[in-house]
Amino acid sequence: MEDFDTIVIGSGAGGLASALCLARAGQKVLVLEQHDVPGGWCHSFTLNGQRFSPGVHYIGLVDEGHSTSQLYKGLGVANDLIFFRMNPKGYDHCIIGDHKFDIPAGIKNFEESLCERFPHEAKNIKEYLSLIGKVNSELQLIPRLKGWWQKITVPFRTKHFGKFALFSLKRVIGWHIKDPLLRAILNSQCGDHGLPPGKASFPVHASVMYHYFDGGFYPMGGGGGIVKAMTSKIKELGGVVRTSTSVDKILIKDNRAYGVRLKDRSEIFAKNIVSNADPTTTFTKLIDSQHISKKFQKKLDNTKYSVTSLILFLTLEMDVTQAGIDSGNIWHFKNDDLDGLFDQLIAGDLKDENEFPALFLSCTTLKDPASFNGKYHNFEVVTYIGYDALKNFNNTDDYHTGEYQSFKDHVVQMFMNTVEKLIPGAKENVIQAELGTPKTNQFYIKSTRGSVYGTEKTLNQVGPFAYKHKSPIDGLYLCGASTSSHGVTGASYSGVEAAAVILGTTSDELLSNRDGQHIRIYDAENPDSWDEYIHKKRSDKVRTFKEVNINTTTAG
Repeated sequence: MEDFDTIVIGSGAGGLASALCLARAGQKVLVLEQHDVPGGWCHSFTLNGQRFSPGVHYIGLVDEGHSTSQLYKGLGVANDLIFFRMNPKGYDHCIIGDHKFDIPAGIKNFEESLCERFPHEAKNIKEYLSLIGKVNSELQLIPRLKGWWQKITVPFRTKHFGKFALFSLKRVIGWHIKDPLLRAILNSQCGDHGLPPGKASFPVHASVMYHYFDGGFYPMGGGGGIVKAMTSKIKELGGVVRTSTSVDKILIKDNRAYGVRLKDRSEIFAKNIVSNADPTTTFTKLIDSQHISKKFQKKLDNTKYSVTSLILFLTLEMDVTQAGIDSGNIWHFKNDDLDGLFDQLIAGDLKDENEFPALFLSCTTLKDPASFNGKYHNFEVVTYIGYDALKNFNNTDDYHTGEYQSFKDHVVQMFMNTVEKLIPGAKENVIQAELGTPKTNQFYIKSTRGSVYGTEKTLNQVGPFAYKHKSPIDGLYLCGASTSSHGVTGASYSGVEAAAVILGTTSDELLSNRDGQHIRIYDAENPDSWDEYIHKKRSDKVRTFKEVNINTTTAG
């Protein structure tokens, strides 16, 4: 029988961050992952030699001194990470109907670009962007307020947050911005939390916008680059990471978790259990019902999960830069009615449609130039869909039917019809086009209803209403997108906070005193900024690809 200080269930960003902090504190830590590779939504995988990262498309605040940089420095993995700065003139491109707007890095650049495009809204633009910054700053301040005096003065320290916290994004932006196209541009990053303006929490959207005000960055190696840095550090600190190891039950006695039982019926014991699985999976599948109070069961029953997704993993053999594709992401919307478009997607009635009303497109081989083999460009094309739209496949273990394949073929064709408009000639140059569906999400990630952001980020499920790190069961702790926040950095911070609760300290303390750590950052589209290591990675990739092709041709 094995015995650990802490067992972490799930190796997503939150689980790995928690394990790393606990291992560094001297704990004997075990991470268990049911998939054959670690990382959860952050993992990378290859299809016919081409790499894709389903859940990591860009990260913000990576520059020196910013919060993501401080996170990775505090975790002690900054020296093992390389990030590429996406196109600073347009890390996000909004295509709304026949209109295009490039979102540049830098809040002042963004403000000036918007004011130039919408001079009649200049005053409102400045006020709204200023409000975004203030609400985000106050949101980050709240957890750090200590002591009686600071807490009693919260209303004065967070007056902007307090004024707008209980309103939807649609309501708040409607008070400030009147031009419908401008509203759509400012709301375009709703896809980063998976809710339309009418349902989105304004503070959550403000936090997302602020996260990218200084631009977007992409990790070398995709999400897998982050996972490798974190798992390597955990192992270096004496921790253990096991893949292809499914947890069947969390062992509980007298309202205390004391270990886990695996699918093979073996048991492993620990003083603490950290679940990186979502709350519904944790409490309805890994824990027997007699251990759940009626009050907590009611909370679980009322929990709503975020949208699920359709993802096209696409490889093209063509110079996509000739079609205007660069390292920036593309948010493509049929029109400026984002709420209406979102309703169409969630309804999921696709059989008579030729295109999706909205989608996200990203070229990983331009965001991570070290991954480009000189010939093939890889894309992740994403849209949302309601889980219930797949009702024909949700209630059966074996959903790989002819009907399911027909559904996938139709979805791929819908994606390609839009891609062809964005990249003329794409259909004639497809090397591979593989589709991930909500069923794929469930199989590889085990997320409830295939959700991509954990719990739905509505007003009544965020902040004080989110799931707490310390669960009602002693010794059982939660981390991940359904607790502190979502996204790569949000989930990572949730893991740090869960570890802080276990250790009886603060997340700031766990992330402090990490001198000598520095993230290397290069411009994705400026080879002059790359050091010799990046150039060698790129040339090795090109050479290896050519050698494989030559050998394949000769063998044929």
